[in-house]
This record gives sequence, structure tokens and C-alpha cells, in this order.
Amino acid sequence: MLAIVILGIGLLGTVGLQARAYSALSDAGMRAEATLAAEKLIGVINADLPNIALYNLAEGATANDQLSAWVTETRGNIPGAILSVAVQDQPAQNRYQVDISIRWQRKARSETNRHRVTSYIAR
Repeated sequence: MLAIVILGIGLLGTVGLQARAYSALSDAGMRAEATLAAEKLIGVINADLPNIALYNLAEGATANDQLSAWVTETRGNIPGAILSVAVQDQPAQNRYQVDISIRWQRKARSETNRHRVTSYIAR
């Protein structure tokens, strides 16, 4: 009888560890998607330097033509993503600073995750 109780406690512990592992795997997957989305946008901006000022996006704002495809794709990969892009001209360093922020919440009443990427693009 005691062996069955100990086995039951061990099995419950194993199930708990599996649930935590699945949660951590899901969070890692979302962080990877956020990294890929940010890197993709940096590549697009780098290829479209004459229009770099059009890539600003405030949190919760509607995306313009330059960003609408990226926003749609990113929100498809990261459900409920809140996106922002800030492009700052740094003439003294002859470059632009691009700050991309992607926030998401994996499940209700959980902590909000934020992935930030800062890149410098030469003129």
C-alpha cells in the first residue's frame, strides 16, 4: 500500500515537470518567432533606406503600407502580439537606430513577455 502511495506521488511530480517543460518550450518558441520577425524587418528596412522614416510604428497604432505585411505575418506567428518600431536618425554617427519591440502574453493572467531588438543601420 505504501509503495502505491509513493508511486502515485512520483507520477504526479512527473506530470508537473512535463507541464512546466511544455510551458518553457512554448515560451522559447515565441521568443524565436519574435527574433525572426525582428531580423526580417531589419532586412526589409535596410533594403529600403530612402523610406526609412516610414517604418515608425507606435504600440497599438495601425500599420502603414511599409509595415502592414510584416505586422500581419508577425501577429499570425505570435497571436496577440503588440508591436512597435522606432527609427531614430543619428547623423553624428552616420547611421539610423532601429528599435523593435514585440510583446505578447502566452496565456491569460500570465506575465507579459517582451522581446526588444536594437539595430544600427549605416546610411
